Amino acid sequence: MKATLYQFATSPFCSKVRKILDYKGLDYQIVEVDYIERKELIAASGQIMVPAVRLEHLRGEGEGGEVETVVDSDRIAMRLEELCPEPTILPARSRGLHLALARYIDSVVEEALFFAAVPDEEQYFAREGADRRAMFRFIRDRKYGAGFCDRMEREHAANMVRVRDILEPFEMALEHGAFLLGGPGLADFALFGQLHFLALTEVLKIPHELRRLREFYGRVDRITAVLEDAGN
Repeated sequence: MKATLYQFATSPFCSKVRKILDYKGLDYQIVEVDYIERKELIAASGQIMVPAVRLEHLRGEGEGGEVETVVDSDRIAMRLEELCPEPTILPARSRGLHLALARYIDSVVEEALFFAAVPDEEQYFAREGADRRAMFRFIRDRKYGAGFCDRMEREHAANMVRVRDILEPFEMALEHGAFLLGGPGLADFALFGQLHFLALTEVLKIPHELRRLREFYGRVDRITAVLEDAGN
């Protein structure tokens, strides 16, 4: 099976899917979707949202086969687990906890980190061009109200305090192990994806007092070392 991931580099949900693909050792390529021009994404998935994964099921050595496209990080994760169950992201003894925790991370935690990351995200798109930055501000202001991006800049310090508070329980959870629920699983990849919001610049902005979370982010980022580190 071959996979193509359509993504925005700034998306935490795309980061989550990338690491699941890496963890499962699947052959995939990344297509970075232009923030304004999304024709290739529309042609592949019929919509404009990322992540989207195009899966090509091979009939034999080098032969093409059926193609399917899956959108939404949860649906992608479940489909990859179905098609490639080992290594699993849903260990049998903690499956329910992984599902529940991942949903919490992708909603409550996502909201806090999203607000804190707006200034860095805007800077990222500014480097891509003035038109990309303008589109980013337009979309955010249309959804959250006029002046949203400027307000997030002013409130950045307060938003980072909220980030620290909402991440502190995860810091505690990592006190006795390398991963949240023992071995690596869906909740870990969801958390890594959201922490990606704090890694959009060359400086990792996970609060320094959350030492275990900073180590966790690096551990999952080096996905080929995950299983080796799990026993440490």
